[in-house]
Amino acid sequence: MPVSQARHDVFQAVADPTRRKIIKLLADKEMPIASITERFPITRTAVNKHLFVLSEAGLVTSRKIGRETRYKLQPDPLRELQEWLSFFEVYWDNKLSSLKNFVESDKE
Repeated sequence: MPVSQARHDVFQAVADPTRRKIIKLLADKEMPIASITERFPITRTAVNKHLFVLSEAGLVTSRKIGRETRYKLQPDPLRELQEWLSFFEVYWDNKLSSLKNFVESDKE
């Protein structure tokens, strides 16, 4: 049976600031949707939609415990972001180094 691909990509999932905040919340511990909702000025339905996008991107998993659904961060897909950003770190390191040299040479 083939492994199903995520319907939303990681970049799309983290593009929204609310979803980034949810990821941060879940970085430390598994949380029920009620606890997640308490931390945002949006409805439970809106939080659920954000969790759905994160789930579709493979960034969170959920499990039912009684009547409660708990969510947990799955950080592995974030590696794709890290690899993409690491390319630009080299670029910015070079630019910052050039700026530093320029500023220091201007003082002389």
